[in-house]
Amino acid sequence: MNAVQGEAVEIPTGDGTADAYLVRPSDGAAHPGVLLYQDAFGLRPHLRSMADRIAAAGHTVLVPNVFYRHGRAPVVELPEFIDLSERPDVFARVAPLIQSHTPALARRDAGAYLDFLAGHPLVAEGPVAVTGYCMGARLSLLTAGAYPDRVAAAAGFHGGRLATDTPDSPHLVAGQVAGELYFGHADQDPSLPPEQIERLETALSAAGVRHRCEVYPGARHGFTQADTDAYDREADERHWSALLDLLRRTF
Repeated sequence: MNAVQGEAVEIPTGDGTADAYLVRPSDGAAHPGVLLYQDAFGLRPHLRSMADRIAAAGHTVLVPNVFYRHGRAPVVELPEFIDLSERPDVFARVAPLIQSHTPALARRDAGAYLDFLAGHPLVAEGPVAVTGYCMGARLSLLTAGAYPDRVAAAAGFHGGRLATDTPDSPHLVAGQVAGELYFGHADQDPSLPPEQIERLETALSAAGVRHRCEVYPGARHGFTQADTDAYDREADERHWSALLDLLRRTF
């Protein structure tokens, strides 16, 4: 594994400036780019550590604060350990931010993030990979559909509302996706019931998308997030194996 170097960066967008974390191997060479989308709790130390692990495997990783319109990260003050059974007020503050981040805004911001990676001297030329967690899984799929020539692969873990019956459901972009997709679903996740899992699988298969969708038995929504009460070590390590394998195949 490579030693890594991280820094705070700012990304110009059509609606202002997004603060972000950028990390890459410290060898000074250009490496394949990875865009990492946050979960609902936003850019914080745990997400930076996840980005560091991806960078150590040989990638330049960008983690934007997707809630930048509401302020710099942390947009919502968080406890060191997030236990929603004890702190339901935390999600009550986060929920409006999620709802305000519409698919149209997500696609526009994705273009700015991809432009930033494409213009950075320590990002190798060519398409990038995307991964996302919780709400970030939706953003990952939307980005792959909106920018098929710029996304070689995309992953999403414990994503919710990926295949609803609304006209802007993420699964409806399946026909525009060119890269390979991987989804690791939480078995115990009311935000992604079995009928949505089946609808997503059907849409991806019908569109001819290279993909794999797996359900992680017993895992809860948020199973990769070690600073929350939803964390599941076994499911998290399975996620790392799947993600790093996807990146190896992509680049």
